[in-house]
Amino acid sequence: MSFIENPLVQDILVLAFLIAVSVIIHYLFKKYVLQLLHGFFIKTPTVWDQFLFEKGVFDALSLVIPGIILYQGVAFLVVLQDIAAQFFRVWVVVVVVVSFNRLLTAGLEIYNSYPISARMPIKGYVQIVKIALWIFAATIILSMLVGQSPWILLSGFGALSAVLLLVFQDTILSFIAGIQLTMNDQVRVGDWIEMPQYGADGDVEEVALHTIKVRNWDKSITTIPTHKLVGDSFKNWRGMFESGGRRIKRSILIDQNSIKFCDDEMIGRFEKIQLIQDYVQAKKGEIAEYNRIHNVDPSSSVNGRHMTNIGTFRAYLMAYLRSHPEVNQDMILLVRQLQPTTNGLPLEIYVFTKDVAWVRHESVQADIFDHVLAVVPYFDLRVFQNPSGHDLQNMIGQHKEW
Repeated sequence: MSFIENPLVQDILVLAFLIAVSVIIHYLFKKYVLQLLHGFFIKTPTVWDQFLFEKGVFDALSLVIPGIILYQGVAFLVVLQDIAAQFFRVWVVVVVVVSFNRLLTAGLEIYNSYPISARMPIKGYVQIVKIALWIFAATIILSMLVGQSPWILLSGFGALSAVLLLVFQDTILSFIAGIQLTMNDQVRVGDWIEMPQYGADGDVEEVALHTIKVRNWDKSITTIPTHKLVGDSFKNWRGMFESGGRRIKRSILIDQNSIKFCDDEMIGRFEKIQLIQDYVQAKKGEIAEYNRIHNVDPSSSVNGRHMTNIGTFRAYLMAYLRSHPEVNQDMILLVRQLQPTTNGLPLEIYVFTKDVAWVRHESVQADIFDHVLAVVPYFDLRVFQNPSGHDLQNMIGQHKEW
């Protein structure tokens, strides 16, 4: 028997011929059919078909054709028939699974192109389907190799359920947490969240099965296990953005030694301030009427009621904030005194700006306090400040002159 008549050699030659034909057909299919299909999809108004091409769905599907050709050519083999048939069946299964996996990826990209994806991310669910798909494919391939029904192998997994629960513990926890986060609308892509225990303070960039990716304000990236957002507390600033107002909550310290009753000269000056003209006149009349009804002895300022510079200053700040174009007048607007301290009397401004953007909000806040600090002396008040080196030098200089 000659070398060419050897059955093994014949099978190798047949396989080489089948592989060559498959490669040529696959090349022609990709070069002409897929290119023609791609050109047609480009002209369509929809964008989902572009995602299918970008994610390689059709490239993966094109590998099915060589697999089918090779599988059909197994009938011409003699020695390698069983081995080749087994291999090509596995080939087709793997190609189908890869194609479906890429189809899921493309479907996720298509979904993410719609606004609803920010409110209800589904990446975690897609990842679960991919994991289940590969487990099922591995079961099918294993059943082919051992010659058993896949249902027998799947039923055998029941005995391994405890081990699987241990191995996939984080995956199961993350999947359940993802459902809770989505159903309760707790986190969306684009939300600003704070989670100090994980060093997260920034915008959510991705909501996946196992992790939440946060781009911090310093441009670093923090990944948080998805199930931790259910088990631990975190702050979501979305409500602030949706409310249309961003809070200013800041105080200045007033030197308590500068607080006093208003005399006639001070009241005369205050009446020239346009924002509080009506307030000063109304308050002056109200106090005078009260003192008259109660026969208050005017010889001492302690008797009866009197206007104070700190009270008038609070009224001025309220009027100033109510007239400010960048302050949201539909939300809480408050100027209040806090508990006196050794550093002075805190006078707190509690308002909301109309613009919730961080940079603009800080600019408005700075403008407000620029004005507040500049106007304090007009009410015969002083802002408390610990002595600086310059103050000590002045005191030493004055002491030398004495």
